[in-house]
Order: sequence, then C-alpha cells, then structure tokens
Amino acid sequence: MDSLRKTVVIVDDEHDILDLVSLHLERAGFDAKCFSNASDFLDSLEETLPDLVILDLMLPDMHGTEVCRRLRSSDRTSALPIIMLTAMVDESDRVTGLEVGADDYVTKPFSPRELVARVRAVLRRTLLSEKDKTVIDIGGRIIIEPERFRIKVDGKQVDLTSTEFRIIKILAEAKGRIFSRRQLLETLWHGEKFVFERTIDVHIRHIRQKLGDAGSIIRSVHGMGYKLEESG
Repeated sequence: MDSLRKTVVIVDDEHDILDLVSLHLERAGFDAKCFSNASDFLDSLEETLPDLVILDLMLPDMHGTEVCRRLRSSDRTSALPIIMLTAMVDESDRVTGLEVGADDYVTKPFSPRELVARVRAVLRRTLLSEKDKTVIDIGGRIIIEPERFRIKVDGKQVDLTSTEFRIIKILAEAKGRIFSRRQLLETLWHGEKFVFERTIDVHIRHIRQKLGDAGSIIRSVHGMGYKLEESG
C-alpha cells in the first residue's frame, strides 16, 4: 500500500452505497475501507486511524450522531475529519450533524464526484492547518498551535473539529478584521459551492461553547459577520 495515499472509511449499511463510494474514492487515488455498522467501525479504530470518515446517520446498531459524539469525546479521535451522509433534507437536520461535530454533510441521493470533491476539500483544510508552525497567542490566555492542531485555554487543551480549528485560526490571524459568512466559507472551502452560510453560525456557536467564558473573544457584528477581539 502506498504510504502517501490517504485512507477514507465509509460507514453505511447500504452495500450499494459502500460499493459506489469506495469505487470512486479508489479511482481518485484514495484507499477505501468499508463498514456496515458502527460497532465494527469503532472497534477498528483501536488498531489504526483513517484520514477521514464518511458516516451515515441511519446505522442499524447506533445512530450516526452518537458515533460522531463518541469520536469527538475521545482525545485520540477528536480531530478526525467527518463527513456525514443523511437522507434528511431539512436544513435543521443537516445542522444537527454539524452540531455534534461533523465537518461537512452530504444528502442522499448524492453525486459520487461531489462527495470525492468534499473529501478533498476537508482533507485540504486539515493539511493546511497541520503545515502551519506559527503559534498564535491571544492575550496570553488562548494559545493556538497549528502544527500540533491544538488550542489551549488557560493552559487546558480544548478539542475542536478540523473546521472549528480553521475558523478560529482564520479569525485569530486577522484580529479585529470582520469576516462575513461568505468570506469564511470561501476561505474554508476555496470557492466550492456546496455549503450554506448557516454552517458558519453552527461552527461559531460550538467554538464559543468549547472555549467557555473565553469564547467572548469571537464577536458577532450585526449584518456583517464575525471578528476576533483580544479584549473579549
């Protein structure tokens, strides 16, 4: 196996979807591993971690949101990129996936080519964060270490998803600058056209919650967007 190839795990109880997605991922240069239930997938993580997970919401033994919560609550898997698959079409249902820590979502039926594009986009964001070695100090209270994909508040590590990490890093690198939702989306997804602006609101809310009272450094600017102010 080529050590440079990224491994993507697909967790879905529909074998046709497993076959279809794995075929397109492998054609795109990824290694694909398939699981038809949550238990087998979670057990597999004891041995090795993939580079990204495509996770169906409706699994036979555990709901996808619960799987996502378990991944985010473990230090070992808290930063593992997750794309959720869902047959639900309501925006509120899609937001639920983001609220439990997914980095992106895809609704069924979906285009395999679009799904592969989203996989590339999420992995690219993660890679950009990992390559940056500049430590960002926000008022001596919040320390962002991009190389280690780590953020600390008052010396205590806070676990963020890859997308949440990228958002606070973007805001912190331009303290005081206002970013509209559209600007943040374009920076995160590099102009790819398959996310809605409310996604940013969900991620910002999570970041604030995880930072605790330090989350007030991220300010909402009515009608404009968000900015980071060190005096928050």
